[in-house]
Amino acid sequence: MTPAIDPPLLAVEPAYRHVLRIRLALFWLPLAIAATVADYMLLSSTPIYGMATIVAAALALLVIAIVPQRRYRRLRYRLTDRLLQSLHGWTFHTDTIVPFVRVQHLDVTRGPLDKLFGTASLVVHTAGTHNSIVTVDGLAPDRAAEIRDVIREHVRTDFA
Repeated sequence: MTPAIDPPLLAVEPAYRHVLRIRLALFWLPLAIAATVADYMLLSSTPIYGMATIVAAALALLVIAIVPQRRYRRLRYRLTDRLLQSLHGWTFHTDTIVPFVRVQHLDVTRGPLDKLFGTASLVVHTAGTHNSIVTVDGLAPDRAAEIRDVIREHVRTDFA
């Protein structure tokens, strides 16, 4: 008997990098503004005036330029006839396998940035308490709905 060959790991949508980039910019913008205000209010009479603003802006630009691409390269998923596998993580690598028999319910979600860039997230709720929610971010909306429907059909046939 020939062993079944699993399909390859698939990358998420390239547009998801833009979603990540804007989320990081929205996080770093208030920090850069706070550094500028603190720089003006606390350091204006010192020789290092302006350094906090420069360091905060440089760090923000560096993070916004590098992190989304690195996170994107490490986002992968695989759908087989029995399970969904999700890989993610840059510093801490996570490989999650969800057997279809453990699935309780499924959601496809799209926030404003997802709608803007044409991406969606598949949220899989499983039985149990530890890691009972598995999210596959950065999918095309049609692909997320397709995966949801495939898993839903398997769940129906398992309980029929």
